[in-house]
Amino acid sequence: MAYILKTLNSWFWWENIWMPINCTWADFVDREGLVFPKPHQLYATIPYAFVLLIIRFFSERYVAIPLAKALGIKNVRRVKPQPNPVLESYFRECSRQPSQSEIKGLAKKCNCTVHLVEKWFRRRRNLEIPTVLRKFQEAFWRFSFYLTSSIVGFIFLYDKPWFYDIWQTWVGYPFQTLLPSQYWYYMAEIGFYWSLIFTLGIDIKRKDFMAHVVHHLAAIGLMSGSWCGNYVRLGTLVMFVHDTADFWLEAAKMFNYARWEKTCNILFIIFSIAFFITRMILFPFWILRATLYLPTYYSTTPVIAYFLFNGMLLTLQGLHLYWGYLIFKILKRFVFLKDLKDDRSDEEEEDSLTDTEEESTKSGTKNSSGSSKHLLSSSHH
Repeated sequence: MAYILKTLNSWFWWENIWMPINCTWADFVDREGLVFPKPHQLYATIPYAFVLLIIRFFSERYVAIPLAKALGIKNVRRVKPQPNPVLESYFRECSRQPSQSEIKGLAKKCNCTVHLVEKWFRRRRNLEIPTVLRKFQEAFWRFSFYLTSSIVGFIFLYDKPWFYDIWQTWVGYPFQTLLPSQYWYYMAEIGFYWSLIFTLGIDIKRKDFMAHVVHHLAAIGLMSGSWCGNYVRLGTLVMFVHDTADFWLEAAKMFNYARWEKTCNILFIIFSIAFFITRMILFPFWILRATLYLPTYYSTTPVIAYFLFNGMLLTLQGLHLYWGYLIFKILKRFVFLKDLKDDRSDEEEEDSLTDTEEESTKSGTKNSSGSSKHLLSSSHH
């Protein structure tokens, strides 16, 4: 077994995969005036991910919740259905949305009315849907990170020649020194996507869940691979292009949850413009041109990494096209129907009580809570 692992390791780090012809790993030893990225430094992204999770916990708890209350978002207390093993088993194993005939059969089996069975399923379905406050907290964290990374990324890149001339990403390759700003930019970005992987089980699940899983894994693979192959200049440009549109979406979602419709609509339109500029124009015609076309000027024999990295970049572009299609559908509905509702998230059914309404109910006052129509309640990368 040890021999197999050693063989696989030697194959994985074979020079012909990662670097131009006539280069070896020995050439990437630090020396005067040159510092190179080292694969073992990527191990640090795991503890950095946990640091980000700690920051996320405190920011969501002590910043997002007070901000949500200031914007008028109420803390909804879900009404739990009465324990019923028969209905619970049917809900888990058969259907969350039973037909009318199935409801009648379950009512007979449980010796209760059809109305009580319908109410039980309605309340049980609501327990599976995150509250508006929970959605706001998650959107706030992503907004905070994307905005911070966009600002910091611009500070790191604005005085670099490759920010204005994409040809400069290949000048001197592969003997390009690693800058401290590039190190921290990479560590933060990879750590962030690791943190999203770690919280997939507890974060809000939407209908494009698998697209997000693919996106996160492709992002980690791309950034880690570009680090090992010293494609750091291009890597920082890819990260910057992605983050500069995403914080607009998260801001739109926060105001959507607060029911500030006009502000939400304006922010979503800004996001849509930024998305189509960065993902449909800059990424394919600027970044992909630099990764697919420009390397042929520096080497007539592309290394294996050329095909691996471009394959992952094209996968990302495929996701961009998919999300672009969904954004276009939302914009089309907004133009013709004045509705920015996103179909990818489930809506809560009427049955939950807010803190105020629950107190009124306990005092003998009948209240009913309105359903929350969540717009733009899906997250995107």
